[in-house]
Parts: sequence; structure tokens; C-alpha cells
Amino acid sequence: MNAALQCDSRAHPTASTLPGAYYTSPDVYAEEMRRVFGRSWLCVDRADRLEHPGDYVLASVAAQSVIVVRDAAGQVHALHNVCRHRGTRLCEASSGRLRETIQCPYHAWTYGLDGRLIGAPHMSGVPGFDRRDYPLHRAALVSGEGFLFLNLAEAPEPFDRAFAPLLPYVARFRLAGLRTGRRIEYDVRANWKLLFLNYSECLHCPIIHPALAKLSPYQSGQNELTEGPFLGGFMTITREGGSMTMSGAPAGPPIAGLPEHDHRRVYYYTIFPNMLLSLHPDYVMFHTFRPEGPARTRVVCEWLFPPETLEPGRGNPDDAVEFWDMTNRQDWRICELSQEGVASPAYTPGPYSEREALLAAWDSEYLRRMES
Repeated sequence: MNAALQCDSRAHPTASTLPGAYYTSPDVYAEEMRRVFGRSWLCVDRADRLEHPGDYVLASVAAQSVIVVRDAAGQVHALHNVCRHRGTRLCEASSGRLRETIQCPYHAWTYGLDGRLIGAPHMSGVPGFDRRDYPLHRAALVSGEGFLFLNLAEAPEPFDRAFAPLLPYVARFRLAGLRTGRRIEYDVRANWKLLFLNYSECLHCPIIHPALAKLSPYQSGQNELTEGPFLGGFMTITREGGSMTMSGAPAGPPIAGLPEHDHRRVYYYTIFPNMLLSLHPDYVMFHTFRPEGPARTRVVCEWLFPPETLEPGRGNPDDAVEFWDMTNRQDWRICELSQEGVASPAYTPGPYSEREALLAAWDSEYLRRMES
């Protein structure tokens, strides 16, 4: 981080909002990509999206492209999307199914789904050339609670240790056994940090989300995780036996094994730096963020349900999807207005209220990562 940014962050009291440059500066954005996204465990997808051998998705992280692919043995690999010959991108489509190999479109160097180089035309006469020396470069990849997490660091912190504070809070929702019912992608013209901050408080809910405020009192619940990379807690559901849906009725049967008190709670957790996790009695919603500049964020939202809810006649998953798609779009619009405001020379940092403690805690974690 350059000296000017270091000075800004040290001068910033975490009880106030960040200076505008943190939301608008290309230099800050470049440092975020290097210090935060280039070193953190990032959620890239659900493991069950790669159902068959050859299924892949491209993960775009900090200006790097990584192929996340399942091989014939069922193993999932994270392979840099860069040919070892002359650096050409191997895959262009954001997802798809490969046959048995990955072939460069330029000179046909060919790799196994595990990244091994298995074919290199016209290289047999090159002295000392050995295909074993040129596999695709790898990135660290783990599966946790049914999600795939990627880390670009050369020596990342072990995933189990990094996520140890969060896992006890989510294990009872049996996330690995849930199935995707819907996936929606959004293009939001706002800085990725504003989306996190918006998610971390509900003081805006009576104004921006009147339908949500009817289903869940905006001052209800309590925070459970209050510092570090995982923040959040629960809010209550007004109606006994209800849920966060357009109708207020459950989208389907409750998630098996939940204790009784969870049937009237929704848990909201931020997972630094690219994931939001919302745990409902009858379904789970999660968002992943992909920053595409200081003032633009790609957001993927997915809804996960018990398998029986997705069976014909057993549930109404669209009731939940429609409710949160409406709420998402309300949030994205107010975040875009916030982006316009913080970009103004008239903007100066403002104080957080006592009910915005999670926002101050999130800022503190962000600044710690930026200064490390």
C-alpha cells in the first residue's frame, strides 16, 4: 500500500465510515486485489455444480482466471487458465463440460483434467524437453460445507484453521445436503464494500424493504460473531411457522435436524471477502461477489433447498426466490446511490450509530488486511 493510503487508514477511526477514496480509487482497488482477494479463501461455487467428469467453471479472481474442473476420478482441481507454451487462455466460456482433456486453441498443447501435460506438438526434438515439467499451474482449492473455496496465495492459511470460528455456527444447517433451486446474477454499479456494509445492518429495512420489515422486525435478534473475518447473527421471524417469502409461508419443509428455536430465526453472516450467507429455517441463500473495478461488482445469488422441496408438489421455492430477488434489487439500487454519493467531493466520513457496530468491525478487518 502506498504511503498516502497508509496514512488515510491509520487516521480513520473505525466508528466512522471510510474516506471516499476507499470506494473510488483505482489505486485502492489494485491493492485490494493484491492484498485481499489475492490472499484470501474465496467462495467460487457449489461443489455439486460440477456433477460430472469434465464439468468446469471459470473463477475470475484478482485479474486471474482459474479453471475449476472435476476429473474422471471425481477429484476437483483449480488450474490456472494459462497454457504453459505461450500463455494463451485455454477456456473462454464461463462454464461448460470438457471431454477428457483441456486443449490450447493456439498450438494444441493438451492437458489432462488434473493439469498434466499429455500432448505438446513439435516439441519432441527439443533437447531436454519433458512433458512432466510443464503441468498447468495450480491454485489451492478445498470443499467445505458443499462450497468450493479457492486461494491464490502461494502458502495460504489452512482452510480448516481459517474457517474454524464460523463452522460451529453453520454445521447444523447441513449445507452440503442442500440443492440449488435457482441462481441469479446481478451487475451492480457500486463498490463491493458498500454491498457488505448494506447487508450488515437493517436500520434501512423499514425504508427500503417494507415487505421484509413486516416479516422480520428490523431491530430484532442479536449479533453472535462481532470481530474478525466472520460477522453476523440472527433476526427473528414475526409469524410462527412463517418464513421470508412473498407469501410469508414456508417455501417447503424445514431443514432436518434444526432445533426448535431456529424455526423462527434467520441467521445472516458476512464471510470476508466475497460471500454472504443467509440461513433460513426452510432454505439457505448465499451471495458471492466478484469486484470488476472500484465502482462495479458482479453478484451471484443462489437459493439452496432440501431436496424434497424441489420435488414437484412438495414445496414452493419460487416464493423465496421472488421475495429475495425483489429485496436484492432494492439493496443494489440503494448501494448504487451510495456509490454516487461517496464519489462526490462533498462526501466526508460520517459516524456509525451504536446499531452499526458490525459495519465498524467489518471496516476494521478490511483495514487490517490492507495493511498486512
